[in-house]
Amino acid sequence: MAPVSPTAPAASRKWGLVLVLAVLILIADQITKVIAVANLTEGGPSPRILGGLVYFSLIRNPGAAFSIGTGMTWILAIVALAVVVVIIRMASKLRSAMWATSLGLILGGALGNLSDRIFRSPGVMRGHVVDFVSVFGPNAEHFPVFNVADSAITIGGVLLVLTAVLGIEFDGTRPRREHRATVASGADRADG
Repeated sequence: MAPVSPTAPAASRKWGLVLVLAVLILIADQITKVIAVANLTEGGPSPRILGGLVYFSLIRNPGAAFSIGTGMTWILAIVALAVVVVIIRMASKLRSAMWATSLGLILGGALGNLSDRIFRSPGVMRGHVVDFVSVFGPNAEHFPVFNVADSAITIGGVLLVLTAVLGIEFDGTRPRREHRATVASGADRADG
């Protein structure tokens, strides 16, 4: 029988966090898209909330964010698949809650939009993503329309950058600046 690593439980808990977040984001994304498709029409009236800060405008997006790459839907689907595979491979080894949260949000968002690319019309790997949240005006007048998956990817990406800026490693450790400074100053004294 192979010895059990003392870090195995921490890594499995972090993998569980990635998985739970991804599933919750995927479910929330798909439910909100079903509601949007059932209640909104493309080019139709855009209900507003929060005094006009948020409008609900249905747009089927064949491209990526900001409608970039509208003619390359199948390539975007392949990229999303690659992201999913990479995150799943990474997640099984991580021990940082911030990394796990970031990757869980990104994974859930990627799965949400990938499911649209696979299952929505006009066909497999060419499906258009359902976007329905427009801010500051209806129908993407002032800012691109987005969905729950896009929001999760964005928040996960920002959190990932913050994690890197804070110096949190994949394994949950932080390089000790004080230790490096002490070593460096000790080396300077030895040279002087």
